[in-house]
Amino acid sequence: MTAVSDSLIYGRIFSTPESAAIWSDITRTQYYLKWEAALATAQARLGIIPMKAAKHIRENAVIDIIDWDDLRQKTETIGYPILPVVQQLVRKVNHFEAGLGEWAHWGATTQDVTDTTTILQLRDTLDLIAKQLESVLGSLRKLAEEHKATPMAARSNLQQAVPISYGFKMARLLATFQRHRERLNELRPRLLVVEFGGAAGTLATISDNLGLKCQAELARELGLGIPEIAWHTERDRIAEVGAWFAMVTGTCSKFALDLKLMMQTEVGEASEPYMPHRGSSSTMPQKRNPIGTAYITAMASTVRQMSASLFDCMVQDHERSTGPWEIEWIVLPQICTLTHATMKHTAELLAGLEVHENIMKRNLDISKGAIVSEAVMMGLGRSMGRQYAHDVVYDLCRTASKQDRSLVELLAAHEEVSKHLSIAELEKLCDPKNYMGMSIEMVDRLLTEDKTP
Repeated sequence: MTAVSDSLIYGRIFSTPESAAIWSDITRTQYYLKWEAALATAQARLGIIPMKAAKHIRENAVIDIIDWDDLRQKTETIGYPILPVVQQLVRKVNHFEAGLGEWAHWGATTQDVTDTTTILQLRDTLDLIAKQLESVLGSLRKLAEEHKATPMAARSNLQQAVPISYGFKMARLLATFQRHRERLNELRPRLLVVEFGGAAGTLATISDNLGLKCQAELARELGLGIPEIAWHTERDRIAEVGAWFAMVTGTCSKFALDLKLMMQTEVGEASEPYMPHRGSSSTMPQKRNPIGTAYITAMASTVRQMSASLFDCMVQDHERSTGPWEIEWIVLPQICTLTHATMKHTAELLAGLEVHENIMKRNLDISKGAIVSEAVMMGLGRSMGRQYAHDVVYDLCRTASKQDRSLVELLAAHEEVSKHLSIAELEKLCDPKNYMGMSIEMVDRLLTEDKTP
């Protein structure tokens, strides 16, 4: 095993069969051949090469013609797989008529084929990820709606802060993934363009000023856009999609971190979907360890690290790079398979998430009312002054903790506080569900404004 995606044991955990297939030798080579067939078709249409040659190139540009041992050996010798693929295609077409295959790869260069193939593989990968993204968005909409009024403790610096609703927490995550969807839609037109420029990008090999028309016809054949200009050593497109992969998996990892913390025995507010023996310990029978969240954390971290190398790929020498380009060959398959697996695990967790409302309520009571001390401070601040009220409530919170008494009890017994607020007013201020701010309204606004394509 040289990569976890190749593992019989781990392959379907840290990768997916669908994404792995996209980045396989077979699919990549099929796209090389598809590019050659599309180029021949476009050039025949423009009268650049004979129609007969295009017909036989198109008919023989199929994966069955490939001698894999020959392709491997010559790639190791030459350094790139395109020339040996073209050589095999030329030989096959020449069987029908001597010299007919020589029209293949007319005016093209290795990187034209390789880059366009990478774009086609990225297109297929993004289509897979987009489906998982819609599943994630759907589950988050449902959770936000169902729990928009479910009180829980917000945490700041890992300490209880003030009450929020669990739906508010899920709605923030929903909004983040919505922004990722917007980013994806925005970057697609920039990313999904053909590469065809020849040796230095100038299309000098295509005569009669047909170079740009040929490029446009090739793009049309492949269902891709036309670039503004050649981009052999301008790799911002690849870096941008790599950054998107890092961002979307980073959001998955933020969700996973919160869920892991909420699954702690002492917290217990939410759980991964139950499955018999999932997360079992080999020695502690009571354990139900986080599993999906652990996978997400590991994969997202790896994607971020690998995506950073795509920014190194942007620093390329002149019109054809010596080394940085090959970094993409190494990391893109892993980034893409890890990202799809991360999204799939996230979608599965959200679809079956267990939310323990009773424990959320229990945890709100742990601080004996201190979680709403801000509400009390603001209520008293109108008559006592905010800072003075802060100091009074601060001292009472410390007393409540030391004496294991409720804050509302101490407030009611405090001579100065009782002058300004009645017991009924204090009880209202100390009820966590009355201090969720605009949680419900913000959730409703987000769900109302959500424009699902």
